[in-house]
This record gives sequence, C-alpha cells and structure tokens, in this order.
Amino acid sequence: MSEFIAGFWRMHTWDMSTQQRLHLLETYLDLGITTMDHADIYGQSLCESLFGEALALRPSLREQMQIVSKCGIKPAFDSAPERYVNHYDTSQAHILASVDASLTRLTTDRLDLLLIHRPDPLMRADEVAATFEQLKQAGKVLNFGVSNFTPAQFDLLQSSLHRFDIPLVTNQVEISPMNMTSLSDGTLDHCQQHKIPPMAWSCLGGGNIFSSDDESSQRLRLQLAKIADEHGTQDISQIIYAWILALPSQPKPIIGSGQAHRIAAAQASRRIKLDKQQWFSIWQASMGHSVP
Repeated sequence: MSEFIAGFWRMHTWDMSTQQRLHLLETYLDLGITTMDHADIYGQSLCESLFGEALALRPSLREQMQIVSKCGIKPAFDSAPERYVNHYDTSQAHILASVDASLTRLTTDRLDLLLIHRPDPLMRADEVAATFEQLKQAGKVLNFGVSNFTPAQFDLLQSSLHRFDIPLVTNQVEISPMNMTSLSDGTLDHCQQHKIPPMAWSCLGGGNIFSSDDESSQRLRLQLAKIADEHGTQDISQIIYAWILALPSQPKPIIGSGQAHRIAAAQASRRIKLDKQQWFSIWQASMGHSVP
C-alpha cells in the first residue's frame, strides 16, 4: 500500500464526467498515491462503477495501482427491496458474488486486497477462510484483510487462515483526534505487535473538526491552528494527518477527496513532524484533560 490511500466512498456525489474522474486517478498516481479504496456498498455500488468507467478510458493505469474493496454489509437499499433490515453476510456465497460484481464494476480481473467490511457476529471463520483460499487460487484476490475488527476478531479469522498460509495484511479502522478509541482499546497495539499497518478512515472526523460547535471540536481547532502556525501552514488538516502518521503502528490515512489541492495538501503533511508535546496537546484538546 502507498503511504496515503485514495478513498472513493463519496465519488457519486462529486459530479464529475468520466474524463474528470480519469484525471483524478492520474492526479493521485502522479502524487504517489497508488492504493485505491472501495467497498461494494459505496454509493449503492455506483462508486465502483464510476471508477471502473474512468479506468476503462486508460486501462494501462491498472498496473500502477492497487485496488482494494470490501464486502460483508447488506444495507436495506432502495435498489434491494428484498432487504428490510441492515445486516451482515459473510457467507461463502455472498463473498464470492460480491467479489465477482466488484471486479465487473471496477473493470479489472483481480482485487489486490479484499476486506471484510465489519465484524459479523454470525461469521463462521472457517467458511470465510476457505472462501479466501478459493478466491486466491482463482487469482481473483491477491491479499486479504479486515475492517473495524477488534484484536480478538482479527485473531479468530487469522487462526482459520493459518492452514492456508494466508495472512491478514491490514485492519481498516477509524482514527482521528475526534475518535481515538483505537489508540486505547488494543487495536493499534495489536497492529504494531503483528507489524500490520492499519488503514485509517475518517481521519478528519467526517469534517466535524472543521464545522462542529461542540467544546471538543472548538478546542481541537484552536490547538491545531496553533500547531499549524508553528509549522508554517494554515491548513489544520495537515496537522491532523501528521498526528496520525506519528503513531508507531504506521497507519495509512485514507484521503476521501476529489479535489486536487486537498489531495496534494494531505500528501505534503508527511513532511511535518510533530514533537511529543505538540502530539499530546492535540490528545489533550480532544479529551478535555491531560494524560494522568
């Protein structure tokens, strides 16, 4: 995976032509951001199709990128009237069907990485492991991981995969100064222990860091702006990315933007190195108190 990852869960809202979407892919690649993150449900499956249409204009770009997708969630979409409740499905039949559909929409013959999107309380680990092996043998998926799994859930699936010699290579989890749960619940410690770089989603708190009026957000904005000024920038998002990149589990932040200047700004944040007091001052601003 590249150090930063391109996220496309909002691509259906960006109002771009196919040519503009192709230019966006080229922009990411030109900046060294080669990993492209999708899920079968994004935009009710439209986002994968929009990406695939753009890629089809210049198929040679496929060899310059790693395509990631996720499966396992079945929302009660308008396009799926047979579903009356949001639920999870990690059965062999669903995983195989989801991968085939994603490959068609993305106009590719393989996924570089497939993730189980959410922990499923009805997941049968041995069945998922056998399905992963089937996909690997067919050449449809090269690597496997999970998303939003606890360390115990991760280890459960990994234990079933050992007989096929298939490692789980990542856990995609929420990491931001507004949601630091993974810093204290063992998730990032588990990633560091097993040398599994996590993928970080919602790094900017869904935009709430910039717009919310709650006390935590206001404290964060003030502290982030102060540190941004110390590093010669007015872009607090760069400080947020630098804060995440400082974590020893080596997270890969997902950039969910269709704007070239936002992508370039995020990429430039890797040059910003926070000292320990700056890092903990952001932690303190979020929590509203100092460390014990």
